[in-house]
Amino acid sequence: MLMGAATTGAMEPKRKRAATLLALACIGAEAAAFSSSSASGVRRGLPPQHRSLMVAPLRSSSAPGYDRAIDIEETAYRDIPSFEEWAYNCGIQRAEGFALADDGYGDVYATTTVDTPAGTPVLCVPESLILSSSKAMAELRTRDMDQAEKILYSVNAESELRQYYLMIQLLVEYEKGEQSPWFPWLNSLPRYYTNAASMTPFCCLCLPGLMRKLAVKERGTMDKLSVSSIKLIPFLNDDTKYDVDLCNWIYQIVATRAFEAPDGDLKIVPMGDYFNHGGDYTEIEPSYDEEGNYYAYTTYDVPANSPLRISYGDPTNPSFLFARYGFLDENAPATFCKLIPEHINKDMEELGYSQSRMLFYKNGEVSEEVWDILLYQHLSSSNIRDKRALMEAHRQGDYATKQQLHETYYSETSRLLLEHIDGFIAQLDKLSAKAEDRQRNLDDHPRLPIILSHNALVRTIFLTVRNRYFGY
Repeated sequence: MLMGAATTGAMEPKRKRAATLLALACIGAEAAAFSSSSASGVRRGLPPQHRSLMVAPLRSSSAPGYDRAIDIEETAYRDIPSFEEWAYNCGIQRAEGFALADDGYGDVYATTTVDTPAGTPVLCVPESLILSSSKAMAELRTRDMDQAEKILYSVNAESELRQYYLMIQLLVEYEKGEQSPWFPWLNSLPRYYTNAASMTPFCCLCLPGLMRKLAVKERGTMDKLSVSSIKLIPFLNDDTKYDVDLCNWIYQIVATRAFEAPDGDLKIVPMGDYFNHGGDYTEIEPSYDEEGNYYAYTTYDVPANSPLRISYGDPTNPSFLFARYGFLDENAPATFCKLIPEHINKDMEELGYSQSRMLFYKNGEVSEEVWDILLYQHLSSSNIRDKRALMEAHRQGDYATKQQLHETYYSETSRLLLEHIDGFIAQLDKLSAKAEDRQRNLDDHPRLPIILSHNALVRTIFLTVRNRYFGY
């Protein structure tokens, strides 16, 4: 989580001084990077082998006339060393100890190798290196794009225009090969994903209801923004426009690495996109200055050899994080209880029905909203007068009356809770059995192991709730 007000206020003078120093360094480096002359120098925290490199302008990363395409095969090598060299040359500033680490399974993430005090600016990325939807749309959204946009509107994807134009910008850069200023960054990115958009239709069938719905939605968004509309873009090559695998890879980059800035712009920050998600707490608070430069500050005293993480979203919604980003947040404090009524009315919303509040906690606790909805459902079919009393007590903040109603009907609401838990566990077991039966075909469905892990994680939480309330 981000810093509280008291902590933020206490460190504000220190943060301002540190930000000023790093901003001056960043501005100076950026000026050098875009000037016709080059300069050399030692930068704190830079690996020794990079310290003698000359600062180069943001331009082609290869000699003119040489054009090498990026290998997008799922097993392709991620060229992290060249990316780090590029980042140094282009003026990305890193504090002492900031490093990229490899978990040995293909994930590369930001970490610190030294103790880092709270409020330290650990990363500064010049605005000129940041890819954004606003810049992409300003450059690429011309009348030539009318037909492509009509396709988006026809499939109700107009809300994804920012994402769409970021995709087009990346396709333009991809076509340039090594002539693209962002080639080393693109060539450092993962090709293999385990999120919903990467799953096969069979994989989706092995997911429980809500997760399956999220997966279908993610896959649907990718399909809408992929070849069907991109093929109408006149300035892209046919080999690009009709390459489904390429368009899907570009979609994955934007979907998993772009975040909305405070001004509403959708941005991808090279190097800043290597901060992993922190579910229980986060080490990093990102921000932008008035010129659009990106900064990352530590939110507490971070010990050496710790990951540097930001928040990708609500930590109590691990299903969304899995669907969008493809990882299981085993540190999530809670998960949505998966209670999905056929009809959700205004009373239920008033009682707190939402995926972020209807929670089962890892310690087995059940949120108050779950009990309120179960009571409301029971009273809706058995005692309309008490249902009205429940709503009136809720609106008036009459906790005593609500508590009395819960105690009166506890046997009924606890029965509904147990039925839901047992029913959902049975569903998970059936889905997992289906997935396990196909695990021998991992070449066709390589995401089945993480799906099984997801189902097992949710099952464990449900079993913990059942044990807490029912003793088995």
